[in-house]
Amino acid sequence: MTNAIEVHELRKAFGDVRALDGASLTVPAGSVYGLVGPNASGKTTLLSIVRGVVRPTSGEALVFGRPPLDDPAVKGRIALASGNPYFLKPESADGMARFYRSVLPIFDVDRYLELAPLFEVDRTRPLRKLSRGARAKAALLLALSCTADLLLLDEAMDLVDPIARKRMWSVVLDQVSSRGLTVVAATHNLRELEGVCDHLAILDRGVVRDEADLNEPASDIVKVQVMLPEGAELPTGLEVVHARPEGRLLTLLVHGNAGGVREELDAVHPTYLDIVPLSLEERFVCELGGDDHEA
Repeated sequence: MTNAIEVHELRKAFGDVRALDGASLTVPAGSVYGLVGPNASGKTTLLSIVRGVVRPTSGEALVFGRPPLDDPAVKGRIALASGNPYFLKPESADGMARFYRSVLPIFDVDRYLELAPLFEVDRTRPLRKLSRGARAKAALLLALSCTADLLLLDEAMDLVDPIARKRMWSVVLDQVSSRGLTVVAATHNLRELEGVCDHLAILDRGVVRDEADLNEPASDIVKVQVMLPEGAELPTGLEVVHARPEGRLLTLLVHGNAGGVREELDAVHPTYLDIVPLSLEERFVCELGGDDHEA
């Protein structure tokens, strides 16, 4: 698989503030890549460098194999949707669509009209009079109306209600599967990416701590839900990474393989035992060494 983005030892300082401090990551083409980090971790700065609108202090960012800075051809393959979008002050969504059509060759009016009903945005009302969530939906609608190869989402869905968010992600993922769109979704909330991203990285104080390919099975972690008989204890050989009791039901993250873990637990004759899939947050805790995360 070729890479849509390659970032190597990227640094960016604004005066005495280091927004990025040696960040490196690789985004495969056609993937949905989650970039998670707290506010002021460097997410927006990194995306701005990838877009070619901010010059790094040092390091390199390549988009489809080329540096985006001062390269209109590369910039023309990128679309951005932000949770805090900028619109021309008096314009409605339709007005912004007309503006984008006049300045962006990749803006497709037919696609805009096709997608608009799915976003349930008042297209004729001035955007400044809409709620922040409605403006965020309008920003994503306009971004998806571009025939871009790379879509950058900068906290784009954080203010959108859960039902609308699910519908919007469905539209984004359809573009990924139908035409190979690459998506980078930056957010402070790991849970927002549950079920949508196939790669994940954690950005903390300007540094990418690690990356995980979520297409690969969790290396040696099994999630188990088990209910033990009265007075029974977990086998001493069981290497438990994390345990969460809910009444008599225990949810465990355990080092090992499913067969071996099941065999060990069967030895204590549980009244209930099930091997269940890991959530995205649990994979983060296990593979990237994080804590329960909403950063």
